[in-house]
Amino acid sequence: MSITISSLLEDYRRGKRTPSSVVEALLARGEDEVYATAWIHRVGADALIWRARELEEQLRGDAKTLDRLPLYGVPYAVKDNIDVAGLPTTAACPAFSYVAERSAAAVEKLEVAGAILVGKTNLDQFATGLVGTRSPYGSVPNSFRPEYISGGSSSGSAVAVARGMVSFSLGTDTAGSGRVPAGLNNIVGLKPTRGLISARGVVPACQSLDCVSIFALTVPDALAVLNVTAGFDAEDPYSRPQTLWPATCGEKFRFAVPDSLEFYGDAQARSAFERALGTLEALGGRASKIDFSPFLEAASYLYEGAWVGERMAAIRPFYEEHAERIHPVVRQIIGAAAKYSATDLFQTITRIHELRRKAGRVWDAADVLVVPTAPTAYTIEAVLAEPYQTNRRLGLYTNYVNLLDLAGCAVPAALREDGLPCGITLLGPAGSDLMLADLAQRFHQRTGLRMGALEDSLPPPSPIPPGKDVVKVAVVGAHLNGLPLNHELVQRGARLERTARTAARYRLYALPNTTPPKPGLVRDGLGRGASIELEVWQMPVSAFGSFVAGIASPLGIGRIELEDGEWVQGFLSESWAVADGNDISHFGGWRRYLAAQAKH
Repeated sequence: MSITISSLLEDYRRGKRTPSSVVEALLARGEDEVYATAWIHRVGADALIWRARELEEQLRGDAKTLDRLPLYGVPYAVKDNIDVAGLPTTAACPAFSYVAERSAAAVEKLEVAGAILVGKTNLDQFATGLVGTRSPYGSVPNSFRPEYISGGSSSGSAVAVARGMVSFSLGTDTAGSGRVPAGLNNIVGLKPTRGLISARGVVPACQSLDCVSIFALTVPDALAVLNVTAGFDAEDPYSRPQTLWPATCGEKFRFAVPDSLEFYGDAQARSAFERALGTLEALGGRASKIDFSPFLEAASYLYEGAWVGERMAAIRPFYEEHAERIHPVVRQIIGAAAKYSATDLFQTITRIHELRRKAGRVWDAADVLVVPTAPTAYTIEAVLAEPYQTNRRLGLYTNYVNLLDLAGCAVPAALREDGLPCGITLLGPAGSDLMLADLAQRFHQRTGLRMGALEDSLPPPSPIPPGKDVVKVAVVGAHLNGLPLNHELVQRGARLERTARTAARYRLYALPNTTPPKPGLVRDGLGRGASIELEVWQMPVSAFGSFVAGIASPLGIGRIELEDGEWVQGFLSESWAVADGNDISHFGGWRRYLAAQAKH
C-alpha cells in the first residue's frame, strides 16, 4: 500500500491502517542488503512500536488528534548530520560521533507533529560531496541501478524515500546535496529559501549557506513537511523571517534556460532535458535563454575559492586534532582552506553580492529558472577512480544556488533508456518556494512517472496551500493581467491564482472621467445582478496595506462573493459613483467591454 503522507493520513482517518500496522509492515520488510548502507543508525523495533502505540492512545483519548498532528503516524528519516536527542550524530565520521542531548529544531517540530523517526541516514562525510561514496559506512547505491551512485551528500535520505523505507526524510543542502540525490533517484527534493527552516542542531558544512532540505515522493508531501518545519528560530543565527510568495505560477508563465548547456557527452541526459522543456511549454510556459555566466562564476567560489574556509570553521578543532581520521578526499577539500586569507574571503563576499545583482536580472524576464538537476550520472567505480572531477561536474547546476540566495525544487522528469532517472530543478528568488512547488507539481503530474523506485503511480494533484501570509485579491478592471495597472500587483510579489466569476449578484459600470479607464463593481441588493468575470491574485500580506493605500476613491477593497461560494477581498465601487456610469454588466466583464469598444 502507498506510503505517501497523504495516503497514510487518509487511511488513518478511515480506520484502514494504524501507525502500529504501518510500523509492523516496515519492520516485516527486513533489511535490504543492497541498500543497507543507506542507514547509519536504525531506531529499534520496540521503540518504533512504542511510539506508534503512543500516538494511537492519543487518538483514542481525543478524536481531534489527526487534526492537531499534521504528520500523525508518518515514518521518516534524518540525515546523520542532524541531531536527534539520545541518538549518536556521526556526520559519517565515527571519530567525530557524539550523542545529542537535544534534537535539532526541525526534528523537534516533526515529533510534535506526530511523525515517527525510523533512523538516521548515511551521507558524504561532513556533508562534503555530491556523490554518496565518501563515507566509511559504505557507498550508497542508486535506487534503480546499484552500480551507479545515489548522489550526495544526502545519499541515504534520498534512497530511503525512493525505496519506500520511509514517507519522507530530511537532508541538508549547501551545494546541491538536497537536489542531486533527488534527481538521481526519481523523487522530489525541496531546497527551501535559506533560513526558512532552522538549521539549529545541524552539524555545519558552510553555516551561512546551509539549508535543511526535504525529500518526498510527491510535491504536496514535501510541502506538508515544510509547513511543519518552517519558521523563524532565534537560536539559529542564520534563521530569518520569511514572507513566501503566493503559491501559483499562473496558467501562463515565463521560464529561463541557460544559454549554454553542458551534459559531458551524456546524450540521454540532454534528450531528457529537452523533452522536459517541451513539457513546460505544453503547460503554458514561454522559454527564453539567459546569460548563465554569473551563475557559473558564483558556483566556482564554493569549493575553488575562499568560501571553503567556512567548511574548515565548522570542524576546525576536530580537524586540527584528528585530521588523519577524516576521509582522505574530504580532508583534502577542507584542508584547501589554508590557501586563502581573510582578505581573499572579503573580496569573495563582495564579488558574490555583485553576482547576485547580475543574476537577479533574470527575474525581470522570467518567473523561474529551469536547469538539469544533474548533467549526467556516474558509476560508483568511476567516482572512486576520479573523485574530484566527477563531483565537480555533478555540481554544475547546483553549486551557485545558496550563494545567490535562491529557492529550488528538484522534480523527476524522465526515466532514461538505460533505466536511470533524470530530473530538472526549478529555481526562483528567496521566498518563491510555494510558487516553485505549484509549477513542480504540475510538471510532475504531466510526466506520468511512478513514484521513486516503487510501482505506485502518482496520486491526483493536490492544491498548493497559499501560505500563512497571503491574501487573495479579486480584480475586475485596470489591474487585470496585461492591463495598465497590473504592474501594481506584480511589483508587490502578487501572482495570478485563477480566472473566476462573481456570484450572480453584482453589476459592473464603466466609470466616467477615470484615467486609465476603470470599471466599478457593486453588489445588487435586490439580487438582480449578473456574474462578472474577474481574476483572483495572491498577494503577500506584507504588501497588501501599501496596495490598498494607493487605491483612489471611489474605488476601495471589500468582500466579494465568487460563483463557487468563496469570499475574497476585491475591488468594489462606492454606490454614488455609478449613478453617472454606464451599466456594462451584460458584457460579463471588463475585457469584453474593452474589446467591444475597440471595434467602434
